[in-house]
Amino acid sequence: MPELKFVYIFSGYNQNKSAVSRYHSYINSTKEILSIYKGDEPLSSFLKKYFSANKKYGSKDRKQVSNLCYCFFRLGKVIMNTSTEEKILTALFLCSDRSNEILAALKPEWNEKYELPLNEKLFIINSSLSISEIFPWKEELSEGIDHESFCRSFLIQPDLFLRLRPGKGNIVIQKLKQAGIDFKMITDTCLALPNASKIDEVIKLDEEAVIQDQNSQRTGELIKSEIVNLKSEISLWDCCAGSGGKSIMAFDIDPKIKFTVSDTRESILANLKKRFARAGIKNYESFVVDLANKSAIRNLQSKIIIADVPCSGSGTWSRTPEHLYFFQERKIEEYSKLQKRIVSNAIVQLQPGGTFVYITCSIFKKENEEVSMFIKQNFHLQLKQMEILKGYDKKADSMFVAVFEKPL
Repeated sequence: MPELKFVYIFSGYNQNKSAVSRYHSYINSTKEILSIYKGDEPLSSFLKKYFSANKKYGSKDRKQVSNLCYCFFRLGKVIMNTSTEEKILTALFLCSDRSNEILAALKPEWNEKYELPLNEKLFIINSSLSISEIFPWKEELSEGIDHESFCRSFLIQPDLFLRLRPGKGNIVIQKLKQAGIDFKMITDTCLALPNASKIDEVIKLDEEAVIQDQNSQRTGELIKSEIVNLKSEISLWDCCAGSGGKSIMAFDIDPKIKFTVSDTRESILANLKKRFARAGIKNYESFVVDLANKSAIRNLQSKIIIADVPCSGSGTWSRTPEHLYFFQERKIEEYSKLQKRIVSNAIVQLQPGGTFVYITCSIFKKENEEVSMFIKQNFHLQLKQMEILKGYDKKADSMFVAVFEKPL
């Protein structure tokens, strides 16, 4: 029996040593990725290519290393005066709301405290880290943004949101329940799910439900009120259409709308066309255009124009924290100038009595309130509503929307 006991203990020791070695390997892999990733493409795309080129990583390895990378970027450029490994572990601790096997092996004294509030976690790690330093551009924020709360939101993974399409709600809910996927009803048509939910294997995306952030869905409420107010046939131009989410939302409000969609590249519209096919949208016109170039504009004369313009995306950086890390402040002014050129060229296509909806997923005032005042002052439109849609307290994106009306 003593011999067996010795073998058992020795075996357990080897297993523990092997686990610790594996976790150090995760840290080293993360450090390697951080040393070569320069932020010139989405981190998700870079990681996919990296793991494809390095076949040694299994599914669990990829998940662990990816999480460590995202945690690192969630702290922005604070505590840069420490080792990369220490920052990775610090970020993992601050971002964890449950026991973590890497912390359990490498920082057990931290792992035991994962449930503590953020302020107490900071006291435990004895760090000079100030949460308010995570987002250093406080003076550039739009009116009404709580800087401290916004900074804290970077340490939390946002939810995945679904918008249920008309008549499909019960079908989607039943499928999610059968698949054992947790969800929360936000409204009759909006569901919140854990970010890693594999819904594409469960429901028919774009046909039954659309992946769309909660606040992006809220812009639909404003668009709906404008559609309802218009009595005549409605022509709608989604001038920076992207993948078409806003247009699909408008179609679900009124399928009789005459749609026109445009964006800067054919590849963008190719993706939109696939989504429209799945969504059942057949009657629409699409064209490629650079709205920053005045000479490229064609005559459209639309009753509703949706301008979900290119922007810093700062309201979505808790989903893509690599942008927080690599962002350069000069880009705020560059985006603001681009947005003013785009709206200047698009607004001339607005019919009298029509509605212009300006949208960003930014929290910078130069992209939001400043551009809105530019529209009001230079095109003599009536500003009907202007609002920051805060998402940092809802595990959602933050957005800005302004609705204008052109006098008859």
